[in-house]
Amino acid sequence: LSLKPYIDAGELCENIDALNELKEIYEGLSISYSELKNYSNAFKYQSLLTEINTTLYNSENDKKIESMQFAFDIEKKQGEIEDLAQENRLQDLEIQQRKYVNYAAVIAGIVLLVLAGGMFNRYRFIRRTNKIIEMEKERSEQLLLNILPAETAEELKENGTAKARSYSNVTILFTDFKGFTELSATLSPPALVKEIHYCYMAFDEIMVRHGVEKIKTIGDAYMAAGGLPRPNDSHPMDVTLAAIEIREFMDKLIKQRKQVGKPYFEIRIGIHTGPVVAGVVGTHKFAYDIWGDAVNIASRMESNSQPGKINISSATYELIKDHFQCTPRGKIAVKGAGEKTMYFVENALEIQPA
Repeated sequence: LSLKPYIDAGELCENIDALNELKEIYEGLSISYSELKNYSNAFKYQSLLTEINTTLYNSENDKKIESMQFAFDIEKKQGEIEDLAQENRLQDLEIQQRKYVNYAAVIAGIVLLVLAGGMFNRYRFIRRTNKIIEMEKERSEQLLLNILPAETAEELKENGTAKARSYSNVTILFTDFKGFTELSATLSPPALVKEIHYCYMAFDEIMVRHGVEKIKTIGDAYMAAGGLPRPNDSHPMDVTLAAIEIREFMDKLIKQRKQVGKPYFEIRIGIHTGPVVAGVVGTHKFAYDIWGDAVNIASRMESNSQPGKINISSATYELIKDHFQCTPRGKIAVKGAGEKTMYFVENALEIQPA
């Protein structure tokens, strides 16, 4: 995770001479860099921490000296008052004493006001700084959760790495836009990106509603999987329901585009269920991904589908056949995988209670 928010807070503390807060920031940065094995920066902030401690120590000594000087001045004034008393100038002494008392009261009031103002400003600064740090922390957390599953992100934060995991059974979904290359030639780059972004935002919301994990997008291809990173038994149905909702969204969008004479995308969807390995790859730009023959077969289910259709493998069909109306397609030759039995998912069945 980035330590830039803490470094920015340190610079802000330096600008306003907030030494105590700066001491805590330097100490935290030194420890953080040490844990990250960045010993150069760890030594740098440890050195800065030592300087701050020295400055605070000298400042404390200066305060003690000022306090002693103040006490000495008071004693000196008291001596002057006693001399006046010895010279039988009692009346003048009383007047002088009252002046000193009033003067001290005024000074004490000013000092209290200054101290109160300083404490209030420091309190506001600390609150503002903590709020900035907390906001940046939440922003970093949200960015991390946008690219990694929550469990994987937590493991990565705690250990610095995330172990790959094997899953015996997950359901993988692929979508692809028919004629994307040809259609993209008729749209400006901003319009093309806007159109894809609009569709993918809707797909993302659908995945969240059905508890399906978005894996990645590759151009106009969208990939998601159910049953990971937290295994469950409902993933075949979850993914199939999500696919039906995607199809319905695209059907509605196509009708709207046709009515106003605008170009539109037609979508193909493919689903397969099988074992995969999942994990995080990369060191700078983390990416959560899945691998295995099941991924390749799911991709082939999509490429062998038809516009506006959801094509599933026999493995997925056996798990959902009691809950969805499906149309058999027979065995179809699949590149690199021989012949595969496929089905089109039509709609969900209404299950009567027993």
